[in-house]
Amino acid sequence: MPSRIYKHLETLWDYHQLGHAPQPSDCIFILGSNDVRVAEYAAALYRQGFAPYVMVSGGFGRLTKDEFDKTEAETFADVLMDEGVPESAIILETKATNTGENVSFGYQVMLEKGHDFKRFLLVQKPFMERRAYATFVKQWPGQYNRVLVTSPPLSLVEYPTDNIPFDMVVEATLADFERVRDYPAQGYQIEQTIPAHVTAAYDEIKKQGLW
Repeated sequence: MPSRIYKHLETLWDYHQLGHAPQPSDCIFILGSNDVRVAEYAAALYRQGFAPYVMVSGGFGRLTKDEFDKTEAETFADVLMDEGVPESAIILETKATNTGENVSFGYQVMLEKGHDFKRFLLVQKPFMERRAYATFVKQWPGQYNRVLVTSPPLSLVEYPTDNIPFDMVVEATLADFERVRDYPAQGYQIEQTIPAHVTAAYDEIKKQGLW
């Protein structure tokens, strides 16, 4: 891969991350995925005292229906408990199949469990930070005082694994940029500024015809 194309990929990778510093919250809210490192990172945040509860939302998605034996939420909950989060602190939502459902179904489970969280710390994959934040702000049905988003501190070169290969990461990074760009017009997310150099990086990558 030409170095300039890799630089463009890094531009998109950096754009997806909002750089929020975690702050004390009422709830750490994990949006399920195929990457259990997200749960490990959320457990570290819990152990550091950032919130007394961890809510995990996720059923079976496109990337996990053939990979996980349990729902994303249940799989992540096992990781959380292995990492020292007590079961009593974990709230599960096991039906959601996309980010919008993570938000709306998570809200319903929160109410069913008798909670009314106002300060949220969202945890997602690095290239999904921006979309998770924009979806929450647009679609969370109730009132809240603050929402921040964070992700495992991994660079583009560090992120791929045997189960999540580089090409899959690139495809997801591009697809999530398209969602950030296109979903506000469909009512799924809030509008976000996309700098010209980020759009140019995306265009240059797509011109390669590799993804």
